[in-house]
Amino acid sequence: MGVQRFKLYHYPATRSARVKWLLHELLGEAFDVEKVPLYEGAQYDAEYLAMNPNHSVPVLEMRMDDGTTTTMLESGAMLTMLADAFPEKGLAPPPGELSPDRALYLQMLHFATTWMDMMLWQVRCQTHLLHESDRDPKTLERYRNKMFNEVEPQLDARLTASDYIAGDAFTAADCAMGQSVLWAKAYGMCNSEPVAAYVGRLAARPAFKLAYADLAELSLSPPGGGIPGFPG
Repeated sequence: MGVQRFKLYHYPATRSARVKWLLHELLGEAFDVEKVPLYEGAQYDAEYLAMNPNHSVPVLEMRMDDGTTTTMLESGAMLTMLADAFPEKGLAPPPGELSPDRALYLQMLHFATTWMDMMLWQVRCQTHLLHESDRDPKTLERYRNKMFNEVEPQLDARLTASDYIAGDAFTAADCAMGQSVLWAKAYGMCNSEPVAAYVGRLAARPAFKLAYADLAELSLSPPGGGIPGFPG
């Protein structure tokens, strides 16, 4: 069964940008995007919660050939599925092979969307999203230190050895890692020369430019100092 149309529920420069970027790599502009106003608390509306009880973006909606609709909620799963679904684009080592290339690709894609994501989310919450009375300086220090001392050396080693995060060719893992690196840079991390050169290579891609064309719409601090319904 095929997919007639993809629709992405998105907010600028968040996790959904990973998926938007890959969709542009695969489909150009032949998909739909609906902005979810996170700073207005739209993710807590009953209609949205019925679709995504995790009150977050992205949501990827797929209208199938038989008229049914399927949704996905996890950005890493979306990237994996989409890259595998378009093998002619060459953005993932072939699935089904127990190969070193496939192993490294999946390792780096999930490193970006789980381990790094967890640390970066804590930094973001403790810096901008939680009310000042709820912030924990020790938590912020802990995760910034883990990024500096554990994550960044791994990225520098990989990006010194190859142009992209899983080798010398661009893959969907770079959509994940590129977004996480940009997120880290917004908080004063990932500033080494290998990472800077990597970001330059990514930013030169036409699909990157399309995915981040709305970057100026993102403010790190919610207007008014808070998000209705957050945390929740």
